[in-house]
This record gives sequence, structure tokens and C-alpha cells, in this order.
Amino acid sequence: MGRCPQPIGDILAELMTRRGYARLQATAALENAWYKAAGDLAAEHTRVGSLKRGVLEVIVTHSAVMQELAFRKPIILKSLAGLLPDEKINNIRFRAGTIE
Repeated sequence: MGRCPQPIGDILAELMTRRGYARLQATAALENAWYKAAGDLAAEHTRVGSLKRGVLEVIVTHSAVMQELAFRKPIILKSLAGLLPDEKINNIRFRAGTIE
């Protein structure tokens, strides 16, 4: 017996899930929003880490940049809320590390 045809939307959704494309797309959207919200300083000296339970982890090249971003944190959070309302980002945790 032959299989019934499936709607193309279902097939594409399954493919996106299996291959991890949705996760890659979400990561790219998060990175773009971060760079818009944090500005030029972020593009050169930070890298977006993970987003867990509303806390965005950001890797920062050195402590001076970390201090500047911590000072601007409320403004950045407000901007991120406007750019990514579905993500419900309520905090940012900065961590020193290498940017590759």
C-alpha cells in the first residue's frame, strides 16, 4: 500500500527539526539582535553565548568592556525586549573569554 501525501509544510518542519536549521536560525536572530542592541562595542568585543531561562550569556574580551556593558545593561535589555519579544530575555550574564 502507498503512503498518503503529506503537506509540504509538515515535511519542511520535520526537516528543519531533524537538521537543526531552526536552532541555527534562532541563534542568528539572537546574534543580530544583540549587535543591534549593544552597538559597535559589542560587535568587536563580544560573542553571544547561550540563552537559558531568560538569561542571555555574553562572552566578553576583557573586563573594561564587561564593565561598560554592565553599565548599559538596562538599556540593552529594553532594546532586546523590543527586538525579540518572544524570547523573554530578562537578564544578561557577562563572562570573560576569547572571541573567535
